[in-house]
Amino acid sequence: METQRVAVIIEDDKDIRDLLHAVLQQSGFEVHVSPTGAEGVEAVRSHNPTVVTLDLGLPDIDGFEVIRQLRLFSDAYIVMLTARAEELDTLMGLEAGADDYITKPFRPRELRARISAMMRRPRKDEAAPSPAAVPAPEVAPAPEAPQHGADSDVFQHNGLVLDAGTRTTQLAGSDVDLTRTEFDLLHALLESGRRVRSKTDLVRRLRGEDYDTGSYISDSDERTIEVHVGNVRRKLGDDSRSPRWLETVRGVGYRLAPAQ
Repeated sequence: METQRVAVIIEDDKDIRDLLHAVLQQSGFEVHVSPTGAEGVEAVRSHNPTVVTLDLGLPDIDGFEVIRQLRLFSDAYIVMLTARAEELDTLMGLEAGADDYITKPFRPRELRARISAMMRRPRKDEAAPSPAAVPAPEVAPAPEAPQHGADSDVFQHNGLVLDAGTRTTQLAGSDVDLTRTEFDLLHALLESGRRVRSKTDLVRRLRGEDYDTGSYISDSDERTIEVHVGNVRRKLGDDSRSPRWLETVRGVGYRLAPAQ
């Protein structure tokens, strides 16, 4: 029997809480609600949800701090809901570890679509049960594409090893702790090798769209990709001015840096 998916709502406005509860329950989730940040952190710890919706304007703990606390133990998809129009708030949330955001007032259909896209991407604990460490490669990969191991789900590039089957990433034998969105972006770039992936293309990848469906992609969506790529670089210790892994193609998008 398939285990029911779980969602946690962290929201102090009762009307919005009730709306979110209805939307998520109709989408097949077991839903738990918390009116404060502190209660929300404990609810996530207790219920291990797949999706968390988080209001940034909470009465007790700053929403950005809630994200940082959740990322210490949870790999849930975090969707920020905020009435704030300032782009800085959105960027701060994404840099703290959120996966996506929706500005209030929001349309239930839009929230369903965002969450549906997330659920099409595999969760780390749904992958192969044995996350055995993959040794870092001793031989440099081919110059135009990342090297594949015996398993086609394993990508190796300049000492970085990503296993799509177990959804694990290692650098020089040490684990790299990526959020699901960060992992999916890195996976997309490793798959493509030196072929450039545009920001628009990467937005579609995260939405689970295998081709151009004509869906609207805003400047904010593309800016979200920039922030996530920046987070990946920071966790890898990569320098955008002299990259070892992720190279910016100005005005277009990203690709792998040359093999070293």
